[in-house]
Amino acid sequence: MAVTRREFIQVGSTAGVSAILFGCRVPAKPVTAVAAPVTPAPPKKDEPFQPNAWVRIASDGTVTVIVAEAEMGQGVTTALPMIVAEELRADWKTVGWESALNDPARYGSQLTGGSSSVRGSVATLREAAASARETLIAAAAKTWDVPASECRAENGAVLHDASGKRAGFGELVAVASTMPVVAKAPLLDPKDRTLSGSSTARLDIPRKTDGSAVFGIDVQVPGMLVASVLRCPVFGGKVASFDAEKAKAVAGVKHVVSLGNAVGVVATDHWSALQGRKALSVTWDEGAFAEQSSATIAAKMEALGKEKGAVAKETGNAPAAIDKAKTKLEAVYRVPYLAHATMEPLNATAWVGPDRCEVWAPTQGAAWTVGPIAELTGLPESRVTVHMTLLGGGFGRKAEADFVLEAVALSKATGTPVKVIWTREDDTKHDYYRPATWNSLRGSVDAEGWPAAWSHRIVGPSILTRLGVPLPNGIDRTSVECASNLPYSFADFLAEYRAADLGVPVGFWRSVGASQNAFVVECFFDELCAAGGKDPLEARRRLLEKQPRFKAVLELAAEKAGWSKKLAPDKDGYRRGRGIAIAESFGTIVAQVAEITIVKKNVRVDRVVCALDSGNIINADTVEAQMQGGIVYGLTAALYGGITIEKGRAKQGNFHDYPLLRSAEMPTVEVHVIRSGAELGGIGEPGVPPIAPAVCNAIFAATGVRIRELPIDADLFRRT
Repeated sequence: MAVTRREFIQVGSTAGVSAILFGCRVPAKPVTAVAAPVTPAPPKKDEPFQPNAWVRIASDGTVTVIVAEAEMGQGVTTALPMIVAEELRADWKTVGWESALNDPARYGSQLTGGSSSVRGSVATLREAAASARETLIAAAAKTWDVPASECRAENGAVLHDASGKRAGFGELVAVASTMPVVAKAPLLDPKDRTLSGSSTARLDIPRKTDGSAVFGIDVQVPGMLVASVLRCPVFGGKVASFDAEKAKAVAGVKHVVSLGNAVGVVATDHWSALQGRKALSVTWDEGAFAEQSSATIAAKMEALGKEKGAVAKETGNAPAAIDKAKTKLEAVYRVPYLAHATMEPLNATAWVGPDRCEVWAPTQGAAWTVGPIAELTGLPESRVTVHMTLLGGGFGRKAEADFVLEAVALSKATGTPVKVIWTREDDTKHDYYRPATWNSLRGSVDAEGWPAAWSHRIVGPSILTRLGVPLPNGIDRTSVECASNLPYSFADFLAEYRAADLGVPVGFWRSVGASQNAFVVECFFDELCAAGGKDPLEARRRLLEKQPRFKAVLELAAEKAGWSKKLAPDKDGYRRGRGIAIAESFGTIVAQVAEITIVKKNVRVDRVVCALDSGNIINADTVEAQMQGGIVYGLTAALYGGITIEKGRAKQGNFHDYPLLRSAEMPTVEVHVIRSGAELGGIGEPGVPPIAPAVCNAIFAATGVRIRELPIDADLFRRT
């Protein structure tokens, strides 16, 4: 992003962009920008018509939709314009987008969390677009001296059928800008919405293809220096002392700054900053966590698991029902810490001046950054601007403020604009990880062999506690997602949670608690099916009789996968298996069937059939892409994901020891959508939770081996 000094100063007087993605539910955005009727000042020549915070129409007829959400690959810069274009009755070929300014008065908290970018904005955007449409119709009616009730909008124009008159939106801009905005406008009849639900090419792809798209790492600011930060390798540690002499001797190094728990090296370019960082001599105060390891953490969770937890949900008396059952089962499931591993490492650019602070960053939102920046700089929040760029992946990690605050602190210390760039090792070793959990499960089947009673105790660190959010009745709601709200009908059911302070920083990771708990509960459900001699599909169908949407999704996935047909044998004679799982997260129900082959000691996932009900979808192309992406993300975690702790620090550092799924390992993925007409659900995260249990259940079908701990241990297959 090339910026002249004059432009940089001009930008300094504007507000920035913000949005956030974190793994908890957020309320719908308030409609604050559809203003009450006013009489605007006369417009300047060629000034666009902007009746509210989200819609701007130029005199050439182009429509720009202001997007107040983070675009990190999930497609909001297409889905949100689709909503506006449809309700406005615009010509889609004339519609574009731009990122919103950071303006809480207009856009509220600008939080993009819990897969709520679209579902949290749809009502607001429809009202805003309807307001603009009706104001344009009123402008045409005034121009033609006809009743507005005789006019209608269609394909980027207002028509008066009785006279045959037609005016494009651009032709009406000048008049519309002088008129009161229609505040309460009727919405279109749903049957007249034809763009929603279609498969629409994404508007951001051309920019990403031709290189004009600006990600955080692309930002260039006049006079900018580049920094690399050496952080204490132990969680919670800090700088005891350091010698900067050798670092300052490196060509290009301008400053060496202590940040408390880290030391920043600021140079003319990234390479020089890295070399200066390597030359640093730092003595660390490693703190109380220095001797902790994955083994000590596991032992602590297991000990806590023997204690009764806070009750998240209880019906009947599950412990008593299980105790007296003839056929019962117990198991312990474990999941590890996981890093986010976004393709674009963390980075941020900041310039702290005497009376304001400017930040350019691939942040998932300013909502969690503006306040800390203001506190760090001593400036009022109104003098802090966060410009959000495109993000090369986020998955919850870029909702944190730490990487942004490093750039702010270094700019404040040096008096110059500073860009901080994390290395891949920085990114992996200093994450806010998905929590590791320990799960104790007990269950029983009835006399006919059907799953009958269920008890689940979860032990793990609380993300909300780390954020300073109180836990009502001791329950972190993000930790019990997909565990306390099972759709299955159990007369006797118990879900408990035991918070564990383990010293490892934790944060929101794509699909949050559902990512762990769907694996645990869907695999243990299959264990109960086997104990009772029941087919996993039929048992689920039986216990979902009172949940018709879940049942429909499950049956569609099974039908499309050919569940009732025998799985074709592998041509080389390797063992094959098929597994099924279902989970609801963020308002969307997803079922997946995985077909796998055990090639020697390796799991090869051949095919995944995915069915979902997300209500009335907006962009079918986005829905399919997000299901595919969620499957890749969840499959990567199931096969390879795991952060281990040694001497208080993360052992893994790069893709050689924290691998991602490779192109050659990608299964065939089929996505089938039920358009139920239910309330719109989220899309960015719900594809993740079912894939791990579907694969692990398929492994059992092929080998008879139960997977109760992730990532999948290939050595298990060697022994069978």
